[in-house]
Amino acid sequence: MSVNRCVCFISRLQRHFNSRTARITTSSCHVSSGLLQGQHRPGTVVWRRDVLSNSSSPKPPDTSLFVPVSLKADTSADGGVGIELTQPLDKNELLKVLNRFYKRKEMQKLAADSGLDARLFHQAFISFRKYILEMTSLPADLHIILNDICCGAGHIDDIYPYFMRHAKQIFPMLDCMDDLRKISDLRVPANWYPEARAIQRKVIFHAGPTNSGKTYHAIQRYLAAKSGVYCGPLKLLAHEIFEKSNDAGVPCDLVTGEERTFVDPEGRAAGHVACTIEMCSVTTPYEVAVIDEIQMIRDPSRGWAWTRALLGLCAEEIHVCGEPAAIDFIKELMFTTGEEVEVHNYQRLTPFSILDHAVESLDNLRPGDCIVCFSKNDIYSISRQIEARGQECAVIYGSLPPGTKLSQAKKFNDPDDPCKILVATDAIGMGLNLSIKRIIFNSLVKPNVNEKGEKQMETISTSQALQIAGRAGRFSSKFKEGEVTTMHRDDLPVLKEILSHSVDPIETAGLHPTAEQIEMFTYHLPDATLSNLVDIFVSLSQVDGLYFVCNIDDFKFLVDMIQHIPLNLRSRYVFCTAPINKKQPFVCTSFLKFARQFSRDEPLTFDWVCRHISWPLAPPKNIKDLVHLEAVHDVLDLYLWLSYRFMDMFPDTASIREIQRELDDIIYQTGRGTGSTKFLTGSRGQRGQRASGQMMDSSLASRLVRDGLLTPDLLQELQREWSKDQKQDNSSQRALDLEHQGNNKGKRKKKKK
Repeated sequence: MSVNRCVCFISRLQRHFNSRTARITTSSCHVSSGLLQGQHRPGTVVWRRDVLSNSSSPKPPDTSLFVPVSLKADTSADGGVGIELTQPLDKNELLKVLNRFYKRKEMQKLAADSGLDARLFHQAFISFRKYILEMTSLPADLHIILNDICCGAGHIDDIYPYFMRHAKQIFPMLDCMDDLRKISDLRVPANWYPEARAIQRKVIFHAGPTNSGKTYHAIQRYLAAKSGVYCGPLKLLAHEIFEKSNDAGVPCDLVTGEERTFVDPEGRAAGHVACTIEMCSVTTPYEVAVIDEIQMIRDPSRGWAWTRALLGLCAEEIHVCGEPAAIDFIKELMFTTGEEVEVHNYQRLTPFSILDHAVESLDNLRPGDCIVCFSKNDIYSISRQIEARGQECAVIYGSLPPGTKLSQAKKFNDPDDPCKILVATDAIGMGLNLSIKRIIFNSLVKPNVNEKGEKQMETISTSQALQIAGRAGRFSSKFKEGEVTTMHRDDLPVLKEILSHSVDPIETAGLHPTAEQIEMFTYHLPDATLSNLVDIFVSLSQVDGLYFVCNIDDFKFLVDMIQHIPLNLRSRYVFCTAPINKKQPFVCTSFLKFARQFSRDEPLTFDWVCRHISWPLAPPKNIKDLVHLEAVHDVLDLYLWLSYRFMDMFPDTASIREIQRELDDIIYQTGRGTGSTKFLTGSRGQRGQRASGQMMDSSLASRLVRDGLLTPDLLQELQREWSKDQKQDNSSQRALDLEHQGNNKGKRKKKKK
């Protein structure tokens, strides 16, 4: 062996020993040096206070999220240099040495100070032991250290630097934990929007219950301004303001996740824009901005969008509309930005009263009634029972296309239309003007998603009950007073109790990791999956008492679905923020196919989409068909949503929008004729069949028809077959009985003889 190679490896050994000493001596003063640096950094007093308090007690990471990285074989290893300098290592002796190292409490404590808790220490040791025992040749410096320990010339603690080097290779986040904590620091989100902080904004809070005119006054100021943006929670609301603005002679564009409509023929942006709140721009300057339904800032899934709009919109005036329960919180939030809040309070324009009796039977329905259900199956069942009584009803629920919702609302509101009863979910709580006299709660329990992302059945809150009940007796409708009651007698005292309480005050606002923050995480952890990056981000994220990190379960669901598809991080992140209904298998399958086609760099053309959805589609014959059509509509929405983010890969937006309008018409035509659910009831919609229809309500056949698994015609055919089989069975049984009777008579005669 050459002298130069020996000198080279001896110098490497010296560097490792020096680095070990440096780690131990500097670890104790690392925190104090960080504090001294923090004192001299520019920022506000609040910022400095947060940094100081955090550096003394940083949030411990959830190490269960740390996934070890697979190490590649080191092609630059020193070959057999270690063996040449010493001797081959005895694997049995090595195993004893490594196990003694693992049991050393001092080593575990030292590793914990470097970020390896008991779980990570164990995982790192298993990997380190496997690496040493299975490698044919180890790096020369490690080989020499291990040989010295086995020969009794070295101390077992000398393994520690090499163990930590290996641990940081399989857990790269250990070396950049401080940087990751800084990236995931969400305590001062107002600083994310420098354009908004550069101007002094005036915040006006329009507070009041449903039907109090609060949004009307904000919109009047919006229309009078030279430029403005309206931010609403629903596409329907954005459409309404878009149409209202243009009808008033104020040019206004429309921006939703799936649609961009410019009033200027050449596509130049108008001074006003109506958008869904997730789509608002926080860099465009406006004179007036309107943020509707501000109480949704505490929504576990979407609250981040209201937080972003409130803190980030660049407008001279911010008009906020919502429940009075949000006033104190919005004032506190604006105090952190140095902006005062001016409050305008409004009272309900028309009264509504809680009735002293429940409806109890669908026979007691009156024109102007709206039955509110929290289950789509209840919607189908009740609408079928209403039409079995010879009455027409309109149907509105969340997954219906927006055009169909508007058509059903128009049908119900039309005084010349025979449809006088509405069956709906709580989707009517926002975005639709309906002529309702009486709200009837079919149930007071609905599925909710808590802040942990867990689905649970809960009694509706006072805020939800007021939002829905407030739809009765709208100011612009023919009913000047509203009424509220329940379908079932036992629910009425519960409803009165709910409405007697004041709305719980809002205490926190939602936040959400941005694509830029996740990209910065990727820079530090290039081998981590997107799902793992997001988990680590949330684990390390720090928020103050005013905020919470929104539930990201839907995001992670999509991340896991396309994890195996090769996409760059930015594209993967955008795909996984798509607003899809994960309960619809066809929508999820389509999402997966879209991502796979995109990853091949093959444009998703109109013809490709038509083949996928089997276009053209026939009108639905049962509920199952209708649900599929709704899913197809959602798939077309997904295409349009992606087309505005990847225009070259989703090029045929005009053609897709055209067939979506045709699909809207197909779904709407389902609700025309003798009733909105004619295909559910078939010939049973006649008044003379009422008794038999009522008898079916609780039967298995009724449930199969209601769920779309059986059509009325097929049910009748099955009934005829059953009757035929039953007659044959009866005839056979009768013959057997006669034969049995004949045999018995013969036996009795023999006995007499």
